[in-house]
Amino acid sequence: MAPHARVRAPELIGKGGWLNTGDTDLTLADLRGRIVILDFWTFCCVNCLHVLDELRELEEKHRDTLVIIGVHSPKFVHEADHQAVVDAVERYGVHHPVLDDPDLATWKQYAVRAWPTLVVIDPEGYVVAQHAGEGHAHALATLVGELEAEHEAKGTLRRGDGPYVAPEPVATDLRFPGKALRLPSGNLLVSDTTRHQLVELEADGESVVRRIGTGERGFTDSPASFSEPQGVALLPDGTVVVADTVNHALRTYDPATGAVTTVAGTGRQWMQGSPTSGPARDVALSSPWDVAWFADRVWIAMAGVHQLWTYDPATGLVEAAAGTTNEGLVDGPAAEAWFAQPSGLAATDERLWLADAETSALRWVERDGEGFAVRTAVGTGLFDFGHRDGDAGQALLQHPLGVTVLPDGSVAVCDTYNHALRRYDPATGEVTTLATDLREPSDAVLVDDDIVVVESARHRLTRLRLPEEAVRVEAVAHRTRREATDVAPGTLLLDVVFQAPAGQKLDDRYGPSTRLIVSSTPPGLLAEGAGQGTDLHRELVLADGESEGVLHVSAMAASCDDDPANEYPACHMHQQDWGVPVRVVAGGAARLPLVLAGFDG
Repeated sequence: MAPHARVRAPELIGKGGWLNTGDTDLTLADLRGRIVILDFWTFCCVNCLHVLDELRELEEKHRDTLVIIGVHSPKFVHEADHQAVVDAVERYGVHHPVLDDPDLATWKQYAVRAWPTLVVIDPEGYVVAQHAGEGHAHALATLVGELEAEHEAKGTLRRGDGPYVAPEPVATDLRFPGKALRLPSGNLLVSDTTRHQLVELEADGESVVRRIGTGERGFTDSPASFSEPQGVALLPDGTVVVADTVNHALRTYDPATGAVTTVAGTGRQWMQGSPTSGPARDVALSSPWDVAWFADRVWIAMAGVHQLWTYDPATGLVEAAAGTTNEGLVDGPAAEAWFAQPSGLAATDERLWLADAETSALRWVERDGEGFAVRTAVGTGLFDFGHRDGDAGQALLQHPLGVTVLPDGSVAVCDTYNHALRRYDPATGEVTTLATDLREPSDAVLVDDDIVVVESARHRLTRLRLPEEAVRVEAVAHRTRREATDVAPGTLLLDVVFQAPAGQKLDDRYGPSTRLIVSSTPPGLLAEGAGQGTDLHRELVLADGESEGVLHVSAMAASCDDDPANEYPACHMHQQDWGVPVRVVAGGAARLPLVLAGFDG
């Protein structure tokens, strides 16, 4: 880290304007004298949500000296909608100012290349550090403490209340509900995500029977408290398993007694190098988003690490079942498949259907000999999305979060960012649209001949008659909204910048402390340099005849506190995945720097 580099911070610009400031526009001059952390995020990105949670303690501890500014930089078209950003800020409990930057103006000014990215600005208005990805809370806490001491001594630190102004609360029975299920009684159980509760509704989907949970963010069984719960599924014994997402845990709820019990997870987020199997209460999870009963297990959509895990109530064990933790769309044997934020599950006897949100894909898991395999019905990868019906091979979705198996064996997809309910028919391979004008649908449940849709951004359940005919919609196709980086033909130096934070050193006690994985879309873009290694610097050779594509870079570094007097130093994992669009042109850059932590001089 280079805390004294003198690089003037560019101004904060965003066509969407400011949120959480009481309608006041902020400038860097308004923030002079305060330590500022810019959090470049987008609300589809689970890693960004992890960072929001990581920053809460730091934000509270340094409330009189530190101002966190969220710079919302959209990936999907829907995320450029200002109202969607307003909803997301409330949905995820963002308690600091947010700049809505739909055109990525500030993103470009700061040369940001990935979500999430954190930029630290000192009280005199200079950029002093940059971090990409998760796991930087400890380093940031150390740097903020150093900056406080330095600028207090210089007389350039200004203490006092920050610019955050809380929005007025809105009274509704549900607030950004996530998932739902039908109880044996006929009532509906809904995860009331933003209010950190479960809510039981009568069969009409409107009348509240009871609320489960204190309504305050927490991780206790009695009294029950949750933190942004999402998925709910009925188990064979009549209890309900709950994906308690931000607590990184599974809980059970007994409708007969009202008891809530933690059955899996430690309350801490899983990080690279942590166990991937074992007694469920001893193994960390990472943002479990949905759950389903399939093949005599609870299957978990582990959105935070792009995997599927299982939990066996009979043995009390959890294990990773599918996915490598690499983010992308790769089919095949379960252990080799790649996912990207799996967020919705629905099971039949033969298949486990899943909504793979970041690849805008509908996929499934099926038995394959003694194991399982992963297949894709709709979707092509991380960067293509839209609203297009027809043959599944060319159909497009936009960040779906829910799936429901229909009586005829077809699958309804809550196509969240298209505000639509779609249908995939495995018999014909066709995709159609069942309903539009739904506001961020996130789940659906069958009730007799109807389908009840969780309209998350309208804070309600909406009952629809299953239509006999499809709705005609105008087809649209999009690609991720980022400008390509011009690179020169031939050799390209990939340079992942990592400087161990102050007071830490690379942890090489058990071998190399860094890892770098590189691939490309199309695969033929790279003639040399793809694959895994331990050096964060690598020469890539771009293939002749390829003019554009995307470089996929995954980097990890482990550092530990460097204090000889501490027999058991705390260790910290820093990790990030980048998808960098590149354009091969004469005169382009010969070096591609990606900052994991520190400063690229």
